[in-house]
Amino acid sequence: MSSWKDPEIAGVRALLASRRPAPGEPLPSRAERRAAMDAFGEMGSLPPGCQHEPTTLGGVKAERIAPVSAIEGRRILYLHGGAYVGGSPRSHRPLVARLADAARSAAVSLDYRLAPEHPFPAAVDDAVEAYRDLMAQGVWPERTIIAGDSAGGGLTLGVALKLKDEGLPQPAGLFVISPWADLTQSHATYDTKAADDPMIARDRGNESAAEYLGGADARHPLASPVFGDFEGLAPLLIQVGSEETLLGDSLMLAERAGHARVEVRLEVWPEMIHVWHAFGGQLGAARRAIATAGAWMDGKLGG
Repeated sequence: MSSWKDPEIAGVRALLASRRPAPGEPLPSRAERRAAMDAFGEMGSLPPGCQHEPTTLGGVKAERIAPVSAIEGRRILYLHGGAYVGGSPRSHRPLVARLADAARSAAVSLDYRLAPEHPFPAAVDDAVEAYRDLMAQGVWPERTIIAGDSAGGGLTLGVALKLKDEGLPQPAGLFVISPWADLTQSHATYDTKAADDPMIARDRGNESAAEYLGGADARHPLASPVFGDFEGLAPLLIQVGSEETLLGDSLMLAERAGHARVEVRLEVWPEMIHVWHAFGGQLGAARRAIATAGAWMDGKLGG
């Protein structure tokens, strides 16, 4: 597809294309990719008056983000994307701040351990311990949302499955953006959307999955939640772009949740790309998606 009805997404695509290595140019190292993700986050602005500070949860480094709109007692536990091998609270600070502001909640962005230094299930373990710590601090599960994008979206659902396995209470809701929830990359959209997705490709996904799994089974439900049993999980909101290779992951998640009688809302945003929410400064659709998700989380968190 060479033309887009939304001129803003065409501009974002042009920006992404300008940053792509030229043919024959060496790909950036893992350290360079991690630094570039953090630098992208540092360029974004936060809602007026929003504060952020370092903290820890369950012994895991994190960042607390407090918008002026936050209602006391609410929390969003946010799990960043980055294919399990990159990303941090720094890289996702503007996105988390805007979501927290829209949801009228403070957020804690978790700096969970990354692969390949810390393979599966380190990230799951870190997030579960962080959730336990929130409860120990008196934050009620019914006033907590677990949310994440891309790999963090898959991790969000893996954590929900782990909480169920351990008999821990589910949060008020689960919100995922463009979730990477099938590390086998089995859905047809990995092929049918390959030409239109400017960000996610199967070969790079296979590399990251291998680094994260460290020899574990890619079909393990805590790594690939599409293979999990969703009965008893919290209400779920999924937002995904129509032009993503990962579109099929969201379709399978919605089907899995529906079969398990879980309340699920799937939003497929036309012409949008992977985690378009991160381009809030350039995309009206990003701001609208954040507002929609914020209203959903606000409703689940209660007074």
